[in-house]
Amino acid sequence: MADISIQSIKELRDKSGAGMMDCKKALAENGGDIEKALDWLREKGIATMLKKSSRIAAEGVVESYIHGGGRVGVLVEVNIETDFAARNEAFREFVRDVALQIAAMNPRWVSREDVPAEELEREREVVRNQALNEGKPERIVDRIVEGRIAKFYQENCLLDQDFIKDDGKTVQELLTEMTVKIGERIVIRRFTRYELGEGLERREEDFAAEVMSQIR
Repeated sequence: MADISIQSIKELRDKSGAGMMDCKKALAENGGDIEKALDWLREKGIATMLKKSSRIAAEGVVESYIHGGGRVGVLVEVNIETDFAARNEAFREFVRDVALQIAAMNPRWVSREDVPAEELEREREVVRNQALNEGKPERIVDRIVEGRIAKFYQENCLLDQDFIKDDGKTVQELLTEMTVKIGERIVIRRFTRYELGEGLERREEDFAAEVMSQIR
């Protein structure tokens, strides 16, 4: 597999408007060739979705999910273009899955773009110092930092997380599939997650495992 650079991902993203993970996958599937990757995105139907990116998605639903007798609660707003599509059962199921994902995996932001610049810069500094303290050669530190930042995104950004019902795809990929299926722009706009006793000292809970055990 070709070594995919951050610069290539950004260039493809600028050309296509696709998400970072979609661009990275497209480049990986096409040996790092940007033009072939752009065609690949179009063939997968992502280009169809992108044509809708300037259209307003002001309808949708606010979904709630309460787990464990009230120990974890989630409110998430997911927008779509029309009220008719908002009543679509597949869309409703998607929104429920998003709420479940938030409850189980506790993301901090919807997307990479939502991460505050100062937070990202602080994380970069921490992981860079970690790499240097581990004795990693200076010439490969930047690559190590980018890898660890990607992991940071995966842990903290909803769209970058592996989907809990199918870890072979990310939430972004799930969103892309649903957009293509319904034919309207879909936006996960915002969410709030409450956890009983959050910030207080208490025993550790594996909410991801517990949530999944209840839906099987």
